[in-house]
Amino acid sequence: MDEKTAELRDIFVETTGSDTVTERQAESPGTLTDRDEAAVAERVRELVAAMRERYDFSTDLDDATYARIARGHFELDDDAAIAAALAEGDAAESDAVDASEPVDVDPETVRDARFDLHLVRDADREVDDASFDYADLKSLTAEGRSIVDCAAALGADPDPVAKYARVARVDLTATRANDRFRDELRDLLTDAEIEGNHAETAREDGLKEATEDIETDVSL
Repeated sequence: MDEKTAELRDIFVETTGSDTVTERQAESPGTLTDRDEAAVAERVRELVAAMRERYDFSTDLDDATYARIARGHFELDDDAAIAAALAEGDAAESDAVDASEPVDVDPETVRDARFDLHLVRDADREVDDASFDYADLKSLTAEGRSIVDCAAALGADPDPVAKYARVARVDLTATRANDRFRDELRDLLTDAEIEGNHAETAREDGLKEATEDIETDVSL
């Protein structure tokens, strides 16, 4: 490659390289910009209320607790950690806006609430004994098959099929809503949208500079 091409490549890598975004992703939520946390908390509660009205929630937890569970989903490792944080009266260490009275709730109830909010972890989809493929079960569930029918088609026991069919139903429900609730909660409670916009701007700026250099080179 000639000197000009190498220079353009270096400009492109410098402005769009994955290292830049990865470093930002490693930072805690809220570090990229000063956000109005009160407005974020209010919007999260509005989404919870909208979802409660649209879907049948499976627990008797109030909207504020659901909002804290949503935040905990993105900030903590698992449902046990979220339950422990709720018992301490906070959804997460960095959560000051939604702080409330302690709530005595077990990890299973936290999981139920997460699913009500369409918040599924990758670990929820990992079949324990790998006796069947989650994607196959999801396809069967989408067809409206019963647990017994799914188990027969997969050659698996009904109990684990029922466990993961529930996860599949959550994924399917979220998909039918175009993932709008799940995506907005993620964007509100993480830096995902900010990072995406920043990376896109960097790409556009880098490509613009590279294009200008090329045009200058051609004119010469």
